Amino acid sequence: MISDVITNGINGEPKIPGDKSISHRSIIIPSISNGICEIDNILKSEDVMHTLNAFKSMGVDIEENEKKIIIKGKGLNSLNEPKNKIYLGNSGTSARLLTGLLSSQKFNSVLIGDKSLSSRPMKRIADPLAKMNAKIYTTNGSLPISIEGSNLKPTDINLKIPSAQIKSGLLLAALNTEGETNITENKITRDHTEIMLESFGANIQTTHKNENKIIKIVGQRELIPNNISVPNDLSSSAFFIVSALINERSSIILKDINNNQTRNGIILALKKMGAKIKLSNNRKNNNENICDIEVKTSNLNGCELGPEFADLMIDEYPILSIAASFANSPSIFRGLRELRVKESDRLKLILLNLQNCGVNCKSENDDLFIYPSANYKIRNNLIQTDFDHRIAMAFCIMGTKIGPLHINESSSINTSFPTFKNELNKLGGKVF
Repeated sequence: MISDVITNGINGEPKIPGDKSISHRSIIIPSISNGICEIDNILKSEDVMHTLNAFKSMGVDIEENEKKIIIKGKGLNSLNEPKNKIYLGNSGTSARLLTGLLSSQKFNSVLIGDKSLSSRPMKRIADPLAKMNAKIYTTNGSLPISIEGSNLKPTDINLKIPSAQIKSGLLLAALNTEGETNITENKITRDHTEIMLESFGANIQTTHKNENKIIKIVGQRELIPNNISVPNDLSSSAFFIVSALINERSSIILKDINNNQTRNGIILALKKMGAKIKLSNNRKNNNENICDIEVKTSNLNGCELGPEFADLMIDEYPILSIAASFANSPSIFRGLRELRVKESDRLKLILLNLQNCGVNCKSENDDLFIYPSANYKIRNNLIQTDFDHRIAMAFCIMGTKIGPLHINESSSINTSFPTFKNELNKLGGKVF
């Protein structure tokens, strides 16, 4: 895919897909509830479809049509043993959440993925589950994972790694475990699983003590079916937000965007940089915060973000680095260790690709330093993505300013935003 310079700005009202994190959970939790659920606006990306197909393989009746999917939940402990290994493509969310859920089922299962997913760390979910007596066998700490379904024991777990995927995997394991499990978080992570479980009648309570969040869940209470309308994805919106900010004569409006306070770091960071971003029509949907967002061309200033921002927006640093490249002053983003274990080593790829685009930047330890310039001379216009969708989309936006850029392995975008290219071109982009 090639992204080229635009001249007339980014303008219009892009159609943003449903939130990816909530879409995964909108399949998993209804599938183990006791009844029928209708899910509207689900993201039909490759990652989410792998989750959907996993539950079909375990006997869940899922009816798909153009606007909705209908899930006939089987209950907490009534999934069927899959006939084959469960293939999850490139979806780390599917792998870690399903590892937790399947550890308490009454059958054995094996999770496999593509080359990229098979290189990602899975002991981070297997080890805390082992404290609940889960029998999980990784392959040198990664996929394939073999799971021996068994009766788990409730326990108290202090999360060492701030990860919503790990936390959610533990919560799903605890759902089918007799007794009380307590999970302590030392840093903020996205809370979609807690919100949805509560709306499905799970016996779950959240309290805060000092800087910590403690989640108590009492297992083996059947989940009550509940219809879900998935809000639109803020992470996907971020690419259009930045494209409008950095391109002259731009103005866009994004509707029905999820504004969960554990996810909105990108909005806070861009506003700190002086972005003209206006949030309106704030409301609740399935207990999630929703809003509309208006964005206009802005003169951005560089900023320094501490490691606490990484907890709120780890997935958005690739596109934030593009915004920082067109600011009036340098930026420092600290505490980006988790970027190294995402779909790719994102910190390495941000540096490599920015430098190939002529941007003066460096990394020290886990901190990223970007020194913007008024003019960039491309050194190498082939963008290396390592099949990482967020790197591909971020540098597609870079191409709207300095292109043409050739985005390698751009099909990775289908894992989260299949209509990205068409939506950007509707707004004035030049992607082909």
